[in-house]
Amino acid sequence: MIRPQTNLYREAISLDGVWTCRPDPDESGAAKGWACGFADGLPIAIPGSWNEQLAECGLMNYVGVMWLQREVIAPARAADLAAAVYFGSADYRAEVYLDGVLLGQSEAMHLPFQVDAGAFLRPGAKQTLVVKVDNRLPEGAPMQRVTRADYVNERRPKDEYFPAVRFDFFPFGGLNRSVYLILAPKAQICARRIEAGWQAGQATLRVAAMAPHPDAEVQILLDGVEIGRGPAKSNWIAIAAARLAHAQAWSPAAPRLYALTLRLSDGAGQTLDEIEDKIGFRDIRVDGQRLLLNGDPLVLRGFGKHEDSPLHGRGVNLPLLVKDFNLLRWIGANSVRTSHYPYDESFLDMADATGVLVISECFSVNLDFRKIGPDDLSHHCRAMDQLLSRDHVHPCVIAWSLSNEPGYLGEPDYPARALPYWRQLFAHVRHVDPTRPLTVANVQYAGEDDPAFAESDFLSVNRYYGWYTEPGQLDRAQQRLQDLLDRLSETHGKPIFVSEFGADAIAGLHATTDQLWTEDYQADFLAAYWAVIAGHPAAIGGHVWNFADFRTAQHGRRVVFNHKGVFTRTRDPKRAAFTLRALWSQTPANNDIKASEMPQGGDNGLEHQPGDPLS
Repeated sequence: MIRPQTNLYREAISLDGVWTCRPDPDESGAAKGWACGFADGLPIAIPGSWNEQLAECGLMNYVGVMWLQREVIAPARAADLAAAVYFGSADYRAEVYLDGVLLGQSEAMHLPFQVDAGAFLRPGAKQTLVVKVDNRLPEGAPMQRVTRADYVNERRPKDEYFPAVRFDFFPFGGLNRSVYLILAPKAQICARRIEAGWQAGQATLRVAAMAPHPDAEVQILLDGVEIGRGPAKSNWIAIAAARLAHAQAWSPAAPRLYALTLRLSDGAGQTLDEIEDKIGFRDIRVDGQRLLLNGDPLVLRGFGKHEDSPLHGRGVNLPLLVKDFNLLRWIGANSVRTSHYPYDESFLDMADATGVLVISECFSVNLDFRKIGPDDLSHHCRAMDQLLSRDHVHPCVIAWSLSNEPGYLGEPDYPARALPYWRQLFAHVRHVDPTRPLTVANVQYAGEDDPAFAESDFLSVNRYYGWYTEPGQLDRAQQRLQDLLDRLSETHGKPIFVSEFGADAIAGLHATTDQLWTEDYQADFLAAYWAVIAGHPAAIGGHVWNFADFRTAQHGRRVVFNHKGVFTRTRDPKRAAFTLRALWSQTPANNDIKASEMPQGGDNGLEHQPGDPLS
């Protein structure tokens, strides 16, 4: 799938705006013909979640089926082109109808999908586009539904969370990312694989494109200069490996990007299609207990985040996106984990341009291996395939996180059940992308011999000593963290990343002693943890949980939001933000690599190297 873009050969027509929606709690809408359109709907802004927008209509906590519709008029030129409707995502599942005809359905959650509309599009006519969205989680991996019956079986309160979820963030529903009508040539580039690397001080590039067209050829241009071309081989056009003598490396200190253009032409040399990606050349690898970027040790300083903001819910909020990246630079952070799902691609674009490193995470939270069925591994593999297909071109993405906190309930049979699962999943992802390290975020209940550790390139641990355990006792919390890192280092011999640590703080609440929920305790907590992380030889950094306060399901231990943010939900700083800025300003603003060490540029050059094309 090629992301929406407009050029001489393609057009992406935005379908964002105010749509109409109608809840369907008893799932009678299909029988009533709502796939063809419906009356008496409520206005809803797309992209955006229905929850806060329509709270006064009784939909704040609504979990179930929602029908959304808008009018579509395709231009006359669409008659000669291939047409599809593209969705940045649908939370969590969707079916798409045009004038009552089912065009298709969504795939992996929090990832884009598109449905072919060419056979049913009538250019110039008003047509009704209807999307049936269901924000109930499906059964099985990589993300599992939780019900009240599950709470009973686990001997937990039946109504522990409202709405019922097993994760600590809100189950926003809707079309939370942009929607486009895509017009493209019928002979088109429909997929591509790009590996842009950095070896021995030089950029390396491998490209493969899928273009099912006889006698096709793909020309490759870097910043408008041709650097290679390749003929069709079956459906894949493969271009052998190349070295670019004068290209510069991408890094947080110097986030150099290049425009990579793939141009499809027929046997007569006529251009049929063209697509463009922004790429950067860099190398990321694990060496012993170090994480290396372009051969230099890297220390990760940053946050777990959420796509969450007032009114928008999980909907794309571009002003907030700009604000957040300015705050990341201000505070001295160099990295983010997309906890706990893939973010909108605009986030990755901004990270590419500003040099923020990203650990891209699959939507897999608190995986319960007592519920794993025969098809779950293949579903998880498919979700990772789609995540890698979308995000692999982004230089900011330095690692893949395959799951967050599996074994969350401390299931005694987790190790035995999980070991073959992780072994096969990691092997699959490594085959698809051998260029990036892999990890899984471990929860304390899963133990220090988590079977995912055996497969991970670096260990990721979420720990809250001093908050959920040893509350208000920072000296004990520091010692427990130190002991943990020592044991993990000795047992596994791999780099250790503290992927979550943090404490809630209510803005404006203070105390003269160590007191939970105060701004003072949160600041001291983060400083205490960072002292241990920065001083441990096996630690490659840590991510504070969380960047900003975010909405959760209602629970007795939450005050509307999870308040572990060092910024409020509206991005006002708490005391901890200034503490982190002081700690992280002791090193260069973006990372530990100096800009003066980066190779200086010149013209693009090409030296072909022997090697196998991408598969």
